[in-house]
Amino acid sequence: MYIKTGIIAIASFLALTSCGGGEGAKTETDMVDEEPMETMNSEEMGSGEMMEKDGIKVMAYTASPEFQNASLKTKSPKMGDKLKAGKVVFDYDVQGYELGVATSDAGTNGLANSDKGQHIHAILNNDPYMAEYKPGFEKDLEPGRYILLSFLSRSYHESVKNPAASDIIQFMVGDTDAKPADLNAPHIFYSRPKGSYKGADAKKLLLDFYLVNSDLSADGYKVRATLNGTEFMLTKWSAYVVEGLPMGDVDIKLELLDANGNSVKSPFNPAERTVTLEE
Repeated sequence: MYIKTGIIAIASFLALTSCGGGEGAKTETDMVDEEPMETMNSEEMGSGEMMEKDGIKVMAYTASPEFQNASLKTKSPKMGDKLKAGKVVFDYDVQGYELGVATSDAGTNGLANSDKGQHIHAILNNDPYMAEYKPGFEKDLEPGRYILLSFLSRSYHESVKNPAASDIIQFMVGDTDAKPADLNAPHIFYSRPKGSYKGADAKKLLLDFYLVNSDLSADGYKVRATLNGTEFMLTKWSAYVVEGLPMGDVDIKLELLDANGNSVKSPFNPAERTVTLEE
């Protein structure tokens, strides 16, 4: 899957609050059903790629609905806009995808799920995403260069990677000497996991990222995922389920590598986060 960036919608690709600082189980926007439900095993989850090191298991999750006809387009801001510092209005055109409803397999895959339903992940300069359950929001921005990647998300926060389900734009705010970034170059954006997880939600974490102008293969681009110092080489662009992580803080690093194993030059590469797991 290869994404072209530009003023037109790109292929293969929030309310000012995100799914929550301190997000995972039992947050304001990430509640899970209280009733016990039967969950999928590894085979049912469609694990096309599975690795295990140091007691940590990483497996590709490929069983989710694909939403082949879903699309998202950023209506505002527009590519190349120069805006005043302060309140900025964000607006989207979403087609073929229902925001605010649960994804059909939510509650059966063991992943932390938002009780507010399907939504948009809006990522500014690769900061933690904002989850938007309606196709518009406002945010105060300081002067600088902003790159906005937006994509449709299932209710358990897995990105929809089908053509036209994402959009990327670049714009400037206020007086700034920042140089534009090359949006035609390969980039990686971090999505999940995020925040904190408690109880059952801490057992299985969704590892998900979004690629721009690149795809993964055994002899091409790869993503090196480092979890508490343990490295996993990902050669398939997919969501992954991680099991076996210890309780407490978990350090996560995602790095896009080229075919020669070199780190790809990008303002967002590598991306690092710390999440917290609680009993």
